Amino acid sequence: MTGFDWSLLAAPLCAGLLVCITHIPLGRRVLERGIIFLDLTVAQVAALGVTMEMLWNHGPGHEHADWHAQLSATAGALAAALLLAWTERRWPQIQEALIGSLYVLSACVMLLLLANAAHGHEQLNQLLAGQILWVTFDDLLAPLMITLAVLAAMALGVVRNIWGFYVLFAVSVTVSVQLVGIFLVFATLILPALAVVKRPTLPAFAIAGVVGIAGYTLGLACSALFDLPSGPLVVLTLAGMSVTAAAISMLICNVIK
Repeated sequence: MTGFDWSLLAAPLCAGLLVCITHIPLGRRVLERGIIFLDLTVAQVAALGVTMEMLWNHGPGHEHADWHAQLSATAGALAAALLLAWTERRWPQIQEALIGSLYVLSACVMLLLLANAAHGHEQLNQLLAGQILWVTFDDLLAPLMITLAVLAAMALGVVRNIWGFYVLFAVSVTVSVQLVGIFLVFATLILPALAVVKRPTLPAFAIAGVVGIAGYTLGLACSALFDLPSGPLVVLTLAGMSVTAAAISMLICNVIK
């Protein structure tokens, strides 16, 4: 793209980095626990909270406030996380089925709520695919503070407790849904973790981090170059980087053997 100001990608890349910092370690725990669709479900319920807030406050003379949306998303995500923490303790054998059921129910409720909204299609697309390309540095201050708090809680071992894990998960997903959308939340949690699922812990985190950063960088660059939606394109580049990393890792292991 001739004349494109590449510095405009700095804030979106920082947003992607913030998401990766918390989602890669959480994604590994999700795989370990076998609750793959937890992130998608919690993100969907957070998006439902935002949708309900937007529709509730839509009207003449009532301006939409960002903190209203953040509060609604957090409330929805925490409610879903605490419910699923309770069901995992009570019915662990059907936890994945319950997670999937909650996702479908919340998605259907959101579709019904947006069915007759004036800009329902645009709102749905924004919640799913996000608008990471339009993130500014001003948008990153609160997510940065929350991310640092989540990292501190992880360092203290809060994620080893089932309730702590679900609460931290809800908080992290709430922040990331607002920044990058549901699709990228799921992709960032699962794809880098899948790339290193059979590797030792310390090298795995480094490799998964490279996969995440490379996926976001390449996806945003291609989005700017070819004028394509950034969210779906970053998901595809994350997938490509994950497959590449897994293939290289497998090749190296075979050579060593």
